[in-house]
Amino acid sequence: MDLKDHRDLGRAHRTGADDTEDARLAALFLAGDEDGMTAVYLRWRPLVHSLARRWLGDEREAEDVTQQVFLAAWRGRGGYRPGSGDLGGWLVGITRHKVADALAARTRRARAVAAAGTLCAVAPSAAGAAGPEQALDRVFVLGELARLPSAQQRILRLAYYGDLTQTQIAARTGMPLGTVKSHMRRALQCLRSALQAPPLPAPR
Repeated sequence: MDLKDHRDLGRAHRTGADDTEDARLAALFLAGDEDGMTAVYLRWRPLVHSLARRWLGDEREAEDVTQQVFLAAWRGRGGYRPGSGDLGGWLVGITRHKVADALAARTRRARAVAAAGTLCAVAPSAAGAAGPEQALDRVFVLGELARLPSAQQRILRLAYYGDLTQTQIAARTGMPLGTVKSHMRRALQCLRSALQAPPLPAPR
């Protein structure tokens, strides 16, 4: 990925006649004016999006990064100093960091999928463990289970490690059965999405 000087990239789309208008938009943006933020978004979105798409090579990720850039810019606008460069260059700097984050997340996902595929390919008889336990061991190692809310973590551990039914989990935890089912469903959905693996079997 060729990350050129972001200030030069930020200035590349401007003409001299735009400087006054850009300065006006930057002032509105810094003042927290919502109309100013909208104008800044319309002004610099094409640049941010085109750079994100070029560096990532994926339209959906580029769109996600574009939204993240402007959200981060709005929340962190107090950190912008007009004297250090134009607003466009500052936005491209944020884009560079968000793209780096997206690439790192892509690498983590690829490693997770590869590790999941390797572990799932091992026959249960050779591994000496049941399929669901293998799946959750894999998830735990990758850190995905640890990212879930504590209630969802507890329910999954009771279901797969404790081999409890949802009714038994409700009795053990004091949670309503409907709450247990809801936590289970959301937790499994999060894990499936994170690992991009075939659905884990729902407990009985």
